[in-house]
Amino acid sequence: MAPALIVARRELSGYFATPVAYVFIVIFLVLAGALTFTLGNFFGRGQADLIPFFSFIPWLFLFLVPALTMRLWAEERRLGTIELLLTLPLPQWQAVLGNSSPPGPSAASPWR
Repeated sequence: MAPALIVARRELSGYFATPVAYVFIVIFLVLAGALTFTLGNFFGRGQADLIPFFSFIPWLFLFLVPALTMRLWAEERRLGTIELLLTLPLPQWQAVLGNSSPPGPSAASPWR
């Protein structure tokens, strides 16, 4: 599992080197706030709980995390480093896990 963590760390540091990560964080925060307070009827419920927030988070992740993952794989192809990634001495599932895991933490937590 350590090689997958090394790949994930490299992808995460490369991901935050561009402004695209910050754009996705802003999109996530705006959509989460808008869905929670408008469609979730946060203030009209008369209760201070996070049920509206957590009811919309899976839908946000359904669209944002695959978009981030596809961008990372496209970036690997564009830079020509996908050959290096796939020829590393680690199983293919660890390469996929390491390359796909950075969007999860960055989407789940807006602060690094």
